[in-house]
Amino acid sequence: MDGIKNILHELHAHNITIEEAYLRLKEKPFEDIGYAKIDLHRQIRKGASEVIYGAGKTPEQIAGIIDVMKSRGQGSILITRLSSDSAQKLKLIGCDITYYPDAQAGIYGAIPEPEGSGYILVATGGTSDIPVAEESALTAEFLGNTVKRLYDVGVAGLHRVLSHIDDIMRASVIIAVAGMEGALASVIGGLADCPVIAVPTSVGYGASFGGVSALLAMLNSCASGVSVVNIDNGFGAGYLASMINRIRTEGEMRVQ
Repeated sequence: MDGIKNILHELHAHNITIEEAYLRLKEKPFEDIGYAKIDLHRQIRKGASEVIYGAGKTPEQIAGIIDVMKSRGQGSILITRLSSDSAQKLKLIGCDITYYPDAQAGIYGAIPEPEGSGYILVATGGTSDIPVAEESALTAEFLGNTVKRLYDVGVAGLHRVLSHIDDIMRASVIIAVAGMEGALASVIGGLADCPVIAVPTSVGYGASFGGVSALLAMLNSCASGVSVVNIDNGFGAGYLASMINRIRTEGEMRVQ
């Protein structure tokens, strides 16, 4: 959306003609570079630019996609599911990214300053759930949100989550990340007055079936206001939480 606004500002300031503005707006909505068709109008449609899914892509392919995004004015780029080896190779071929090992993600450019007054709370059942939670948290921060982390507060010691009741009650959106039996989402969903996004993880012993047990438990939660994303889908949870938080922030601004 910033690209459209810049064109309109330039037109208003008489720095470009109507014909030049029209040509810029007609630019192809994607760029085909052979191994990828890069969606250049996603920010206009969705409010957030395309994110690179790093798994299965070579460092050279990722660098090529970043180059196209940079050339079209995207200053910050998120790469999810990026291995440390790929991150290191990207830096060696001159791609200046910051790597976040806990989240297995990289960012080209800067994380923007948070917008709005609310915050997203990211909670985990255990320490083993932190990688998925960090993917959620980093995604939400990249999209301009304030994020608070509340880790290792699973139901095996219920007093741990109850000791943070103020943080839970004040959050705009909560992401509950848990493996095993996935009960954390129901507990938090029964306490919070905001939307809760449950993320099942593949953490657990044999009968957890790689996160299927947690997924089914979360889908069957009796707590109201709990939605569920796919197993280990921290990015999806962070993105959805950002959308909810943005709607809430915009609503508060209209009321003021």
